[in-house]
Amino acid sequence: MSYIAPAIQDKFESLSINLKNAILERNVKLYTLQDLIKVLEDIVAEAEK
Repeated sequence: MSYIAPAIQDKFESLSINLKNAILERNVKLYTLQDLIKVLEDIVAEAEK
């Protein structure tokens, strides 16, 4: 189950619903903005393949 820390919840909520769903499906734990950026970079990298 994914976890989004309260400190970055507002950043997460500003994303599109499709992007939020893609992140949540990965079962990641996001504690910092850097964690969020990393998972977004991973999604972009996979989309470019």
